[in-house]
Amino acid sequence: MKLLWKAAGSDSYILQRSTYSDQVKYACLGGVVVATGFMAALAGGYAMYTIFEPNGSVLETETHWPTAIKAILFGVIWGLIIFNIDRFIVAASGVGDGTEKITLSELGGAIPRLCMGIIIAITISKPVEIRMFKSEIDSALYAEQQELQKTYEVNTRENYAERFNALEAQVSDIDSKRGEIMQHLTDAENNYADEIKGKNNAPAGVGRRAEALKVLADKYQVELVDFDKNNADELLKFKEQREILSQELDTELKKNQTVAAGLDGLLERIKLAHELAGFWISLFITLLFMAIELTPIFFKMMLTKGPYNYMGDNVRELLLADQGIEIHYDYYQDKKGQERIKIDHHQALKLIHQKKQLLLAQQKLNENIIDKWVQKEIDKLDSNLEDYITTNKS
Repeated sequence: MKLLWKAAGSDSYILQRSTYSDQVKYACLGGVVVATGFMAALAGGYAMYTIFEPNGSVLETETHWPTAIKAILFGVIWGLIIFNIDRFIVAASGVGDGTEKITLSELGGAIPRLCMGIIIAITISKPVEIRMFKSEIDSALYAEQQELQKTYEVNTRENYAERFNALEAQVSDIDSKRGEIMQHLTDAENNYADEIKGKNNAPAGVGRRAEALKVLADKYQVELVDFDKNNADELLKFKEQREILSQELDTELKKNQTVAAGLDGLLERIKLAHELAGFWISLFITLLFMAIELTPIFFKMMLTKGPYNYMGDNVRELLLADQGIEIHYDYYQDKKGQERIKIDHHQALKLIHQKKQLLLAQQKLNENIIDKWVQKEIDKLDSNLEDYITTNKS
């Protein structure tokens, strides 16, 4: 319980001598502060892991331990920071006017602390919110990644289609020319075969017309061989260029997958959490953490003064009295009509008075010494004027 008292910023020495009711009150306050720090540690660690984990498919659930260790360390540090801020906020908040009512003046004085508490509550609630709806967020995020990857893939293929079409056009041109030669060769060979078989209204066998067709077929055969030989390097070059383009296309498609997998940041998850949970559920979760964070501040404003407070005031007055400090409350009004206090530092005033008396005593002694010295010199002058004058000249 003493640790909870310290977390609430209370004096364990006084609480040990106070009532059980006061002990429970401040233990509960300390428990809220510790719980807030613990939740901040979890939220901060989870947010850090979400930000720095390697990008990939959201359906991959394998833990990346190097990032997890860093996230745990950050979460501990972040939790301690929030714990100390909350501890300061609670400790710096007084008990108000000592009644259960929360007045406007008390609320006005608590505005800075309330603003800090609201900011802390929001920073804690958002990571917790995306963890609460993780399954729904993962499904929606996976669908977005797939859609984005499809869009990237279509755009990439369109960008490479022009380059592939240019290569295909050049290859098609060569194939077209080769096809023409091949067609002439086929026609010449068919005509030669028909001529031999006597299908062209001529006697069967190899005649002069058949020989001419054979020469023509051989010519086209030589032309085809020369054409293939002359264009072999160019076709090989086109083939290599196409393979290179295909490899580049595959590389770009893999990059698209990586880019689409990058749609897995903290901001995107928070946005999806708001879309999936809706405004009211998201607001309710944030308000819940605000209530937890701001409860100690309102609780202290609603506290009535009890034995702990009176003993605390007594200890404070004893410490002031021991140090010779006297406070006159509502001693005077300033120009705005506010009551001001007057503080008398008796130890300091006593020391100042002693210093003044010492300086006065030293001044009197110095004056007495000077008077006696002057009188002594006068006696010397009266007793023997010539010797005094001679001594002073020498």
